[in-house]
Amino acid sequence: MANIQLLFGPMLIGAFLNMILYGVVVAQMFTYYQSCKNDSLWIKNLVFYLFITETINTGLDMAVMYEPLVIKFGTDESTTFFPLMLASGPIMIIAVSTPVQLFIAWRIMKISKSNFVSGTISILAATSCAGGIWTAITISLIRRFDRKSEIRPPALLWFVTAAAADILITATLTRFLYKRKTGYAKTDSAISRIISLTLQTGFITAIAALADLVFFLVLPHTNLNFIWEFALTKLYSNSLMSTLNARAAWNYQLPNNGGNPLYAKSLPGGSERLHDTLPPVVNALSLSRRDDLYELEGRKSYPNL
Repeated sequence: MANIQLLFGPMLIGAFLNMILYGVVVAQMFTYYQSCKNDSLWIKNLVFYLFITETINTGLDMAVMYEPLVIKFGTDESTTFFPLMLASGPIMIIAVSTPVQLFIAWRIMKISKSNFVSGTISILAATSCAGGIWTAITISLIRRFDRKSEIRPPALLWFVTAAAADILITATLTRFLYKRKTGYAKTDSAISRIISLTLQTGFITAIAALADLVFFLVLPHTNLNFIWEFALTKLYSNSLMSTLNARAAWNYQLPNNGGNPLYAKSLPGGSERLHDTLPPVVNALSLSRRDDLYELEGRKSYPNL
């Protein structure tokens, strides 16, 4: 891998994307803590955990680039051996992707009552986590750019299962939301917006994971895959945070929409207060309190619906 541009260029671009998206993550999290003060403590702790993990990941990605471009600049070692901290990449990615996927799997179980689907997502997430650990260990053992192809088996396990989990999550939520349509324009319009956000946030992580894998397999003598890989943690965090924050707009405008069944937030005044403000059309999708989170229940308000 003698081409310096293809060796360090993609890694540097990936590091830049990581840092840019880190700013977006921080802004999303600030918005979350400002607008979602009534969420359960454990969800707030999950967001704080993601903040700490993303901060560490950003620092490690900077260290990955600092070693070959500054400390070992111009030496044969910089183009022969992986940067020392490169193995931290897979660990940090699964440290973010696995909790996010498991959290969504749990919410799917709560709203759909399907242990099979949520269990499948959980197994895929756990398998992806194992693949990420295997990849990190392999990187630490081989250490050389010219042996990069040896990472293929663990990388396949890691990215294929991660993408499968993301696609299954997106398909399940889209199907669930589509079935919630009532035939009333305002409610259906709100559900369509939620479906759109679900597709955008779900597929972007799956596409990034698959792009990382495809570039790695098709162009093994370049580092183009790192453009995607360095940004993956931030994509997972942003996908979760954007949906959490979107609840505020949906829930504070309940007369115009049906809320977000996956991440519905608890508002001051409780569910009774919310029901008092809902017109009959929106009441076709009723809100109830379960486990300190509001969930959307399918309920027919009219005999013929």
